[in-house]
Amino acid sequence: MGLSSFFKNLFGSAKETASELADKAETTFEHAKENAAPYLEKAETFAEKTFEKAKETATPYLEKAETFVEETFEKVKETAAPIIDKVEDFAGHTKETVIEHSEKAVESVKEKTAEATEKVEEIANETKTIATDAVETVSEKTSELANDGDADTIEKAKETINKIEEDAD
Repeated sequence: MGLSSFFKNLFGSAKETASELADKAETTFEHAKENAAPYLEKAETFAEKTFEKAKETATPYLEKAETFVEETFEKVKETAAPIIDKVEDFAGHTKETVIEHSEKAVESVKEKTAEATEKVEEIANETKTIATDAVETVSEKTSELANDGDADTIEKAKETINKIEEDAD
């Protein structure tokens, strides 16, 4: 039992010491806070005055900068005006050139189309002539066969003629 009371006294006094230190720290913090309050007020006042002075000092420079920017903008505008005019002239010239070339291209396409149409018509006429000649030849041969052959042969020949005429059309 002696040992347990020794530890209780030892740790009990440590607990009391920690509580006393915490109370002292809290008191010290409160005193420091009270003592720092006037310094905080002075720092705040100093910051406000410094900001006002900086604002007053910067105002003329801001006005000068604003004037400089306006003058520079006007100079750039004056300098760029001839360049803009040249670009507009170039764009107009380019547009005219494109229109001119496109008109030539359209004319060329029309000519080529007309030539192709003529050739197709010629080929179609030649094909018609060849088909007509073939039909006539078949008809003649069929007539000859009809005179020489029997009724079945005549019927087959007529069917063949009809098919050829349909294909020709």
